[in-house]
Amino acid sequence: MEHWNSTLESGFILMGILNDSGSPELLCAIIAVLYMLALTSNGLLLLVITMDAQLHVPMYLLLGQLSLMDLLFTSVVTPKAIVDFLCSENTISFGGCALQMFLALMLGSAEDLLLAFMAYDRYVAICYPLNYMVLMRPRVCWLMVATSWILAFLSALGHTMYTMHFPFCTSQKIRHLLCEIPPLLKLACADASRYELMVYVTGVTFLLLPLSVIVASYTLILLTVLHMPSDEGWQKALVTCSSHLTVVGMFYGAATFMYVLPSSLHSPKQDNIISVFYTMVTPALNPLIYSLRNKEVMGALRRVLGKYMLLTHS
Repeated sequence: MEHWNSTLESGFILMGILNDSGSPELLCAIIAVLYMLALTSNGLLLLVITMDAQLHVPMYLLLGQLSLMDLLFTSVVTPKAIVDFLCSENTISFGGCALQMFLALMLGSAEDLLLAFMAYDRYVAICYPLNYMVLMRPRVCWLMVATSWILAFLSALGHTMYTMHFPFCTSQKIRHLLCEIPPLLKLACADASRYELMVYVTGVTFLLLPLSVIVASYTLILLTVLHMPSDEGWQKALVTCSSHLTVVGMFYGAATFMYVLPSSLHSPKQDNIISVFYTMVTPALNPLIYSLRNKEVMGALRRVLGKYMLLTHS
């Protein structure tokens, strides 16, 4: 109880990747650029999808949700990391740590599920194009979005409450970029082995099950594409699917390393690099991967910018 009260009063110290870096100033500048890129690219993609009527279709509704999740996810972690480094202040309160953990878990889990729904959307569009607007009608799309958010919210709430109920030892240095379950459990004074097993099971559920849906969807898509008579048709299908698979590979690879691999294979340095990848690098690159290879998005961007130029000059 003494350790618990001490943690409640003093909070934790986040020993992030900037503190262990040989050139922290350069790394901080890179992280700041990545954050600005994530804000700009995701914000612009959200704006284009919202304003252009031609993009008001299921695929872009889901893509807009992905941009929103990425925007919020990176904002939960990156600004604090930059401000802490610039102000030489790495502390985070007990409540702040719990909030950061909850938000990061919720947004990460929601993105896991959403990527699986996006794979299903592509499967229906390519394998059943004539029934697409029936199978992916607006009610179904919003149900997918709501399911992603609600299941992620419930999972994150349960894990945050259970993780933060542990008594933490006097050393409150979290050798990690943000408050996450694995590094926090290393500070717990009580036996957390059973809970670590539960974290593993949840990680498998939220990562490997959606990943199996994605693999199954794209296997069926590939089989369908190979039988397409039109070269233009299968090229367009492959371009769209390859963009999605690139995003899936980046996000799922990093998240699986963090939450599915056993703790014996983790080290603070590796965990920090992986966390930077899925909280900063992936949110910055996702919109670029989707938009630069998508003619519809680029066309919509030109139309929106054209309207804006007309309004400013009128």
